[in-house]
Amino acid sequence: MITIHPRSLGIAALLLATSAWGGMFLVSKGVLHHVDPVWLTLIRYTFSVILFVALIAPRGMAPWRKLRAHALPLAVRGVAGYGVFSVMLLTGLAHSVPSHGAIIMATTPMTTQLLRWALDGVRPARSTLLTSLLALVGVVIVSGALSPHNAHGETSTAWGDAVAFAGTLGWVWYTRGAAQFADRLDVIEYSALTVVASWPLLAIGAALATVLGAADIPSGDGLLLSWHGLVYVGLVSSAIAVLAFNYGVRSLGTITGTAFLNFIPVSALLMSVASGKLPSGNELLGMAMVVGALLIHTVSSRTQAKAPVRVVQPARHRKTGVCTASS
Repeated sequence: MITIHPRSLGIAALLLATSAWGGMFLVSKGVLHHVDPVWLTLIRYTFSVILFVALIAPRGMAPWRKLRAHALPLAVRGVAGYGVFSVMLLTGLAHSVPSHGAIIMATTPMTTQLLRWALDGVRPARSTLLTSLLALVGVVIVSGALSPHNAHGETSTAWGDAVAFAGTLGWVWYTRGAAQFADRLDVIEYSALTVVASWPLLAIGAALATVLGAADIPSGDGLLLSWHGLVYVGLVSSAIAVLAFNYGVRSLGTITGTAFLNFIPVSALLMSVASGKLPSGNELLGMAMVVGALLIHTVSSRTQAKAPVRVVQPARHRKTGVCTASS
């Protein structure tokens, strides 16, 4: 009987997740021709609700009791992580290209550190500040903001990329909630219950946006033409990939899991090249800066995690017997 090492399973899970997220941007770009961002968000998480409910159903009533006890905070986190993040990311993607969205998503680990500084007063290390600046400059270069018309005659995607980048703050805030609920909900419960709690609010938001003219109900023909993309985005990238990533992080650790986020823009870029769209020089330079920044950030975080903690031992004075701190 063949035994697969847990570490190998963890690596495979992380590759599956990041490849699925890289493909999500290419698939979503096509779907957006038929379904607007608000309704695409509702549809994708409707698929996710079905899958997650199936996962927690064997656990009996315990998850549902937890949902009743924490319904409001879970719903708010879910709206931020699934609603705000998805709608803004897809809106930005509609005015940009898939590889840009993937690059922006890869910056979330460093954005998380900066948000902790702003909200919790936890100042990040100097290396984190420098790599965050490098990544931000890389995103600006990728967007074409510094050159309104690139070599291919295409206009800047800066506005769409800025909207997508702002949307990632919703995901960062959602992931912060996972730590706050760590003592009450496991990974599957947090993922599932936030989807379930927020889905009614996503549905109400889609209905209100439609009434106000900010969104359009997708047509039957549009759904028929994009059903395969909707299934992929709803099941593969929004549910299976999330579970695979959480499994990989639990198996290999947060720092290693973060390093695999480098593969999201790489996979999206490779898929774009395979589909016949060659990247521009600005896109290659900007992607290299973002990926390089994330690698440096990961290595720096690993080094800091392994650094020995210096413990100050009390030393007894030889003559008087008074304890003084050793230098």
